[in-house]
Amino acid sequence: MSWRRGSYNNNWGYPPYVSVAEKKAKAQRIIAKLSKSNPGLSPVVIEGRKLAKTWWGIAWNDNLEKYADYAYRIGRGSAYVKNGMVVDLQINAGNVTGLVSGSGNEPYKVQITIDKMAESKWKKLLSQCAQRIGSMVELVEGKFPESMKDLFMGKESGLFPSPKEIHIKCSCPDWAVLCKHAAAVLYGIGARFDQDPLLFFKLRGIQFEELLAKSLDAKMTSMLKNAGKKSGRILEIDDISEIFGV
Repeated sequence: MSWRRGSYNNNWGYPPYVSVAEKKAKAQRIIAKLSKSNPGLSPVVIEGRKLAKTWWGIAWNDNLEKYADYAYRIGRGSAYVKNGMVVDLQINAGNVTGLVSGSGNEPYKVQITIDKMAESKWKKLLSQCAQRIGSMVELVEGKFPESMKDLFMGKESGLFPSPKEIHIKCSCPDWAVLCKHAAAVLYGIGARFDQDPLLFFKLRGIQFEELLAKSLDAKMTSMLKNAGKKSGRILEIDDISEIFGV
């Protein structure tokens, strides 16, 4: 019988036991080492028992967990992220990179790319957000307007990505599409949304400033029309950013 690559003892091929304390200590050593050459290192820190506390983080995790593609594997990453083993996480438009402490001497490299949002979804978003300036303000403040729940959380039509839109690579020897290291990074994304929900829009390649501007324009156009006045361009995107701090 052959086994996957890795360090195993003679106890039926299982890897040697490593305590949680040892795993945490190893992760901290890696963070200390990498921080010397990478001042932008951004470890994921989970405070308390919950992986996420705000609507944004919880909804991201719920979306992942409801797909059968991830049902078996996603939970394996929760302990990793809770124990501080995601030693770096960077979120950019359509792309997430992470470093995860594991059984190897060096952290495993995880790369997750997410397909650009379909044009039809973008148009639907613009249409449903038109004149909902109150909802936009709530989003900026880190709150979530319940009136937009279906728009975000529809299983196939929502703005949260489905497994077929998520592409994962990890440097570990696990041949599964979703290994525990990648699962930990996915949970780490939810934790980051707790801190800054607008990262969701960045990750999905959505220009939130444009969305906010469209919403304001639609509202002002409606108000001017009702007042019997012609409307023009109300606010530029730079003005929107300055007003709302986005």
